[in-house]
Amino acid sequence: QVQLVESGGGLVQAGDSLRLSCAASGRTFSNYVMAWFRQAPGKEREFVAGIRLSDGIRYYGDSVKGRFTISRDNAKNTVYLQMNSLKPEDTAVYYCAADRGTVIFATVRQYDYWGQGTQVTVSS
Repeated sequence: QVQLVESGGGLVQAGDSLRLSCAASGRTFSNYVMAWFRQAPGKEREFVAGIRLSDGIRYYGDSVKGRFTISRDNAKNTVYLQMNSLKPEDTAVYYCAADRGTVIFATVRQYDYWGQGTQVTVSS
């Protein structure tokens, strides 16, 4: 069974940086796409970034382009989200997701596996 465990969330000030980690277990993930989504109170879950583990191809949501970077360490089955220049509007619960495929989808329903989420709060 696939398990995804996020870590690294916290409370930071606007302009600060934070790095989230997502550790995956239960499968061989070389043919998976991993992604980060976020959900703020009262809002729908939003695509943040995705990466294809086989070759490192990346795709970002418009709201985080140029500020966030997704990366992976295949040896550790871990995906990271480096978040720089954080803004109060980045405040949300951040979720890691996995899909066995080759296309980086930006829609929630495409992903089969989800972590429990980690809270990121950015104060102004």
